[in-house]
Amino acid sequence: MTISTNGKRLFIARHGETVYNLAGRMQGMTAHTPLTWQGCEQAAKMGEALRSYVTSPDRLRLVASPSGRTLQTLALVAAGIHADWHGHSTDNRLREIDVGEWEGCYYADLFPNIYDLVDSEHKLFKIVAPGGEDYPSVAARLREWVAEQDFARDMLIISHGMTARVLRGLLLGLPDLPGFGAPVAHSLSQGSMVMICDGLEQIIISGDGSGEKA
Repeated sequence: MTISTNGKRLFIARHGETVYNLAGRMQGMTAHTPLTWQGCEQAAKMGEALRSYVTSPDRLRLVASPSGRTLQTLALVAAGIHADWHGHSTDNRLREIDVGEWEGCYYADLFPNIYDLVDSEHKLFKIVAPGGEDYPSVAARLREWVAEQDFARDMLIISHGMTARVLRGLLLGLPDLPGFGAPVAHSLSQGSMVMICDGLEQIIISGDGSGEKA
């Protein structure tokens, strides 16, 4: 069942490419992993694309995961639409999937064959990291966040690869993906932004595909 947003538009984006993305390292939420120059350009392009949809930036609610990379992305997107970054709010439930003991590790060191970890069709982790989080847990905290929203204003939401996919899946009313136990929307590359309104999704800008790992 799709979730009503009361006719309000939710602009949902992944953060831009980070130094960990470029190096092929697991990010999680603890380490500060700043955007690369490419990531800054991706964020700037999202801001440019959003400009044609937002005529009153002061009426747009700015929300982000509390990680450095999402706040950095939000600052650049906000600048592109002349919105006040200082008026943003953060919510820990929008954080990325917890990769536990794997945080900071290189993908190649953990899994020389990346497809031992990542499902090639859906681009999702097949294994839960030691001390980490599974997809049903991500969905549970996002359901709680969604249930608290009054959808009184349009929103710009900057989150993460895996988390944004589950959030989109919930808002679009997708069924749980077999084998993963959560509604997960299709993968979008970094630098991508969608608009969801009352269960319908539209791509605002599609990224260039760099930094595919979450």
